Amino acid sequence: MAKEKLSKRNWFTICLFSFMGGVAWNVENMYFNTFLYNSVYANTSSAAQAGSMAPTTAISRMVALSAIAAVVTTFIMGTLSDKLKNRRLFISVGYIFWGVVTGMFGLITKENVAGLLHLTDEAKILTATVWVVIIMDIIMTFMGSTSNDAAFNAWVTDITTPKIRPILETVLQVVVFASAGAVMGVGSFAQAGKVSYQSFFIILGIVVSLCGIAGLFLIREPENRIVSEEKSSYWADLFYGFKPSAIKENSRLYLTLFAIGFATVAYQVFFPYLLVYLQYVVIPANGGDKFLTPSVIVTAVIVVALLVAGVVILLKLGNKNKTFCLVPSAIFMPIGLFLLSTSTNIKVVLIGILPAALGFVLMTIQLNAAIKDFIPVGKAGLFQGIRMIFVVLIPMIAGPYLGDLACRNSAVTYKNEYGVETLVPSSNMFLYAAIVALFVFVPLFFLIKKGFKVEELNANEAESE
Repeated sequence: MAKEKLSKRNWFTICLFSFMGGVAWNVENMYFNTFLYNSVYANTSSAAQAGSMAPTTAISRMVALSAIAAVVTTFIMGTLSDKLKNRRLFISVGYIFWGVVTGMFGLITKENVAGLLHLTDEAKILTATVWVVIIMDIIMTFMGSTSNDAAFNAWVTDITTPKIRPILETVLQVVVFASAGAVMGVGSFAQAGKVSYQSFFIILGIVVSLCGIAGLFLIREPENRIVSEEKSSYWADLFYGFKPSAIKENSRLYLTLFAIGFATVAYQVFFPYLLVYLQYVVIPANGGDKFLTPSVIVTAVIVVALLVAGVVILLKLGNKNKTFCLVPSAIFMPIGLFLLSTSTNIKVVLIGILPAALGFVLMTIQLNAAIKDFIPVGKAGLFQGIRMIFVVLIPMIAGPYLGDLACRNSAVTYKNEYGVETLVPSSNMFLYAAIVALFVFVPLFFLIKKGFKVEELNANEAESE
């Protein structure tokens, strides 16, 4: 049975695995995209690019196929972890191999692919290399979804209660930002060419694998974990979340999933292209390497301070009633995204980030906590696949597709050092994202009407049942 307070060991384990999971996911979601631009598509002729696919299309396909792999994996492995009642093995071994596959990206070059497949045509070499990256990304996603999305998320749900979860989700968001910052800090050297992508991927892969090894000693299965008393086959459990009766009984869960789904689709419209947009559009438009002026730094500091203050204030209101946090968040996000679509000026970008980030972060915290609250006791693994449909599959297919469409409609390009024009992301993608973000209000309206309160079972009640 989950306790009202988490032990120091569990807090450390949750933060460690969230941080390292964030490192691995951020490498995949952020730097595989720049890897395509700066390594795979680098030094290629216009004829080769014309005979292959546009880089934004390659990113869109990679993200979509990765999302499909993530959801299928989470369904299979989440349900299996429920049946075998051994989250620790799934988490630890999964992280070990997750790191191994991440490191293997350091071996992917056009030269290696050409030699392996005996190719000489430049367009075919480029296409083959792009598909090798995509296939390896799918394999990496299998490892990550097994360990993190399926087993780790279910384990966290097992050991926590509704009272703990808002605080936990807040801490996890901080950890996620910290992991993103760490990856961006190291990755900026690879993006600038000061460190090879080979070293970048190998080093981070080793660190993730070491975390998996540590998990064999740190992670403990929850004592007296509540297990569903319903007797059913593995295949019945696999599709449990699609049953009309399950949907009807857990309507608040599905409304919450729809709400976070729309928010995440909006986020994925621009996020896969964000670093490329900053590198090739925003920074050049603001003086190149000299964009970091004193006024820009001051603006950034003010934005960060306001962001932290806004999160703290609204979360306190949300602890009393989630509505007080979710409604302002749902308003802030599209406003911020619209501002980001209006200009590439660095100060406007920073100002737009404030409401956009504030809205998305707060919605993610509150809705993720609500999802854990609304999952039926003893069925945490069964619903991880359903959760992934809304937070990964739909967002990572629809979002990048809309982003690619926005970029193609804008047709913004840059000339590399060889004079070859390459399509790059444009600010138009934020407008598309803002429109999608408005749809959050539909499920949120019905969810607020139903309420967020959850009856908590104490240990004695659980034992009596």
